[in-house]
Amino acid sequence: MRPDKQKVIDEIWDDARVRSFLSKATPTQFGEALPGETDFHLLRNAYYAMRIDDFKRFIDYYIHDGHKLDAKNENGLTLIDYLQPHKKAAPFINALKQAAP
Repeated sequence: MRPDKQKVIDEIWDDARVRSFLSKATPTQFGEALPGETDFHLLRNAYYAMRIDDFKRFIDYYIHDGHKLDAKNENGLTLIDYLQPHKKAAPFINALKQAAP
């Protein structure tokens, strides 16, 4: 982190900020969208950016807006599959499993 930036801890995420992650563009590389389903990229982006409570709220909005929890990346992995090797991902995996129909 740059020395002129202060670390923000326990920032409050309102509903508008959580919902804004539903409209994030698919990441690009060399001017082209990364492979994989757009919904996978939305979920992964939310996982990396949010705390678990915000992520749970995001999932509710995500499902309500008709997005797929089983969206896959370029390797055919769902977010649950993708998160398996992540040490601190268990709460996020559980939230995804509980939200699944």
